[in-house]
Amino acid sequence: MNAARQPHAVVIGSGFGGLAAAIRLGARGYRVTILERLDAPGGRAYVHKQDGFSFDAGPTIVTVPFLFEELWELCGRKMSDDVTLAPLDPFYRIVFDDGSHFDCSGDPDKMRAEVARLSPQDVKGYEAFLKASEDRYWYGFEVLGNMPFTNFTDMMKALPKLAMLRSDRSVWRAVCNYVKDQRLRIVLSFHPLFIGGNPLSVTSVYILISYLERRWGVHFAMGGTGALVNGLLGLVESQGNRIRYNATVDKIDVVNGHATGVTLANGETISADLVVSNADIAWTYSNLLRDVPRRRWTDKKVDSLDYSMGVFVWYFGTNKRYDNLEHHTVLMGPRYEELLKDIFKRKILADDFSIYLHRPTATDPSLAPDGCDAFYALSPVPHLDADVDWETMAEPYRKAIEARLEERLMPGLSKSIVTSHVTHPRDFADRLLAWRGAAFGPEPLLTQSAWFRTHNKSEEVDNLYFVGAGTHPGAGMPGVLASAKILDLVLV
Repeated sequence: MNAARQPHAVVIGSGFGGLAAAIRLGARGYRVTILERLDAPGGRAYVHKQDGFSFDAGPTIVTVPFLFEELWELCGRKMSDDVTLAPLDPFYRIVFDDGSHFDCSGDPDKMRAEVARLSPQDVKGYEAFLKASEDRYWYGFEVLGNMPFTNFTDMMKALPKLAMLRSDRSVWRAVCNYVKDQRLRIVLSFHPLFIGGNPLSVTSVYILISYLERRWGVHFAMGGTGALVNGLLGLVESQGNRIRYNATVDKIDVVNGHATGVTLANGETISADLVVSNADIAWTYSNLLRDVPRRRWTDKKVDSLDYSMGVFVWYFGTNKRYDNLEHHTVLMGPRYEELLKDIFKRKILADDFSIYLHRPTATDPSLAPDGCDAFYALSPVPHLDADVDWETMAEPYRKAIEARLEERLMPGLSKSIVTSHVTHPRDFADRLLAWRGAAFGPEPLLTQSAWFRTHNKSEEVDNLYFVGAGTHPGAGMPGVLASAKILDLVLV
């Protein structure tokens, strides 16, 4: 097709949602321009390279490979030709404050044995939980996760089944209904934190994640998550489309209620037949559409939403290997429920914390120099509504994490660190334009999910669409990839 005759689509942002959207648009015959304000692709999946180490900035867990494989198939290729996914076993090790641990895996017998080792009386309840998780997977992920929810009638049709599944309960309440041991309650309830949700308040539909992991496994992309980003970008370019870096969009141009393109911060205008925003949803409505009258997603509405927590991430490399550590370790602090309340409700930076420790070199040693290890330590923290001066607090908080890791998991850590980098909610706000520095957009509460979440097809502006964590179905790699798949369903 003559390029001049091809319809033109502009995609704002090159996170997984934006890249997947660009590929799906390219497969439809669109000429696509991706505009990325950073100097490299990926958005939250940006890669930091420092002193011979490679650090994935954000997502590291691949749970639903077929959502990636579909994108390669749209381009007539196989994902395995470009990216190798390594299955992990265990998925992750959870270390409790009392020194005990639990290894999560996809092996039913191993999982049953782990439950019995910690709390034999909870094995029966655990089996019932798995059945509940599977039920919610088939409806929540396979059905609702593929519905556009552009009309309230879609929501009305879903309500009876959601009521039957007790979606009004929180994940925490649902889990407590099945098992009694506090450690098992933590194991079975913490997953919503992977998508920015508070286990004490998000809908129990999200217990589906346990079955999703069992069904599809947990994988790591060899070369790091950046290998997935580069693979997707290669697909975009194979379609004859392109990405522009250091291209900050100042506003979405709207004429007579229709998106007609964008204006960049340098004043350049780019016309388009449609615009897809993979930028933060609140930023898009409040800033990129600042001059557009809005009926539903007003500034007041956007500001009133409940947003996910922020994250503090310390990337570091060591001059020795810690082969006692798994690829993923979750080090729990002394508190669980009260710490979650501090983060999500009271919005205070607590003295204690839990840590998700990622050691990619356990699977792919090439991400660090020979004999070295690469890590990131992520701690959930309040978003920027909290009264925290991160310029002052970043280093003391990092040191506290270092001390905790050295004490519990990594002897001699302080003397083995050879490179270090930190990000926190202020960086998310300034660099990624994340509203309030929230790492995952609006929290996945029942009242902020499905029809209640920002629609993939804008209700305010024609020819404007949304993908990514802030729109339906939500955050996490499966969610943002599914949002691009739904884009295919709602395109006019």
